[in-house]
Amino acid sequence: MLGSLVLLTGGCAALFPATTTRTQSPWESFVEAEAAFERIRPNQTRIQQLKEMGFDPSTSPNVKILTYLDIIERFMPNQAITKEDLHPAVRGCIEAKEKSHAYELELADLRSKRHGNLLLDALGFRRRTHETGWQFKALILMNDGLVVYKLSSGQPMVSRFERRDKPLGPLQELEDVVKKGIDAAK
Repeated sequence: MLGSLVLLTGGCAALFPATTTRTQSPWESFVEAEAAFERIRPNQTRIQQLKEMGFDPSTSPNVKILTYLDIIERFMPNQAITKEDLHPAVRGCIEAKEKSHAYELELADLRSKRHGNLLLDALGFRRRTHETGWQFKALILMNDGLVVYKLSSGQPMVSRFERRDKPLGPLQELEDVVKKGIDAAK
């Protein structure tokens, strides 16, 4: 009994839950994904070359195909942005309508690990989480089978800490349930 109590209050790291979120892709890291993306040359790279580079929605998972309507939504999310505000290649894709499309890629490799006092965590009093990994996003616009525009963003190194303290522990959840019940009865 004493040994179990020591284990629980000592914070045995192996007993904490861990989560991994990984988007399947040909690339294992942000650097690899970015390097593949950098090989794409607007007004030079054709759709077949994109496929050879790993940007093929029919064989590479998590590559999304967008229509010209999706391109409009991405680049003109509100009426304050007009076609004249856009890059000429983006404007050309919108005007080409069905002859244009885009590939969108969102990759993530994130790991979440809780740490601290196992007993306080399990009872919901205090929870500490550390998330690490990377995220990469790419958008490739094509007009008539030729890449005309590309854009990427991301986070090469994710490191986030989350701290949740509930002084009443599991009773804090009951407080929320009771409040909702009272509000529903009104």
